[in-house]
Amino acid sequence: MTSETLWYANRATGAVCLVLFTVVVLLGIAVRLRARLPGLPRFGTVSLHRTLSLSATAFLVLHIAVAVVDGYVNITVADALVPFVSEYQPLWLGLGTVAFDLLLAVLVTSLLRDRLGHRAWRAVHWLAYASWPVALIHGIGIGTDAGTDWMTWLTVACVVTVITAFTVRTAHAVRASRQTPAALLHTEGAH
Repeated sequence: MTSETLWYANRATGAVCLVLFTVVVLLGIAVRLRARLPGLPRFGTVSLHRTLSLSATAFLVLHIAVAVVDGYVNITVADALVPFVSEYQPLWLGLGTVAFDLLLAVLVTSLLRDRLGHRAWRAVHWLAYASWPVALIHGIGIGTDAGTDWMTWLTVACVVTVITAFTVRTAHAVRASRQTPAALLHTEGAH
């Protein structure tokens, strides 16, 4: 495989990762809100979230592998696992490594969820919310397509979509926290 082919593959897998992980975040929020996707039962949304998470992770591993194999810049396996040690673009590549490491923690704890317990799994799973914007910043900082119109619009669309979903999720949580005390008072008053 030529260096040019690897470069295009790296760019393509990076863009695909952005879209896939955006959808994974949206599905995670939908699962938390107990939302149903049209044509799917609620457990179907959970299953789709898990399956797409694994697919997105596979694309991410491919993205990293292509970057390591491509000889145009010197990125090592250690650079992909240990943040900010790379000689090439240490900040931007390091942010990608941080996002990957956070995602690995989420993945490993998800695979061990039954052994960890729900509370521990959920605490670590919150790292997914941190991983997405860190990965986004990595792509903006190091991506060779970051300044192109198509990538700018793709990035803006992903950001707007995630911010909108997160706003809905936050509003739902605030509404639920306000309703809980009122529901408790109503229940206590009935006794």
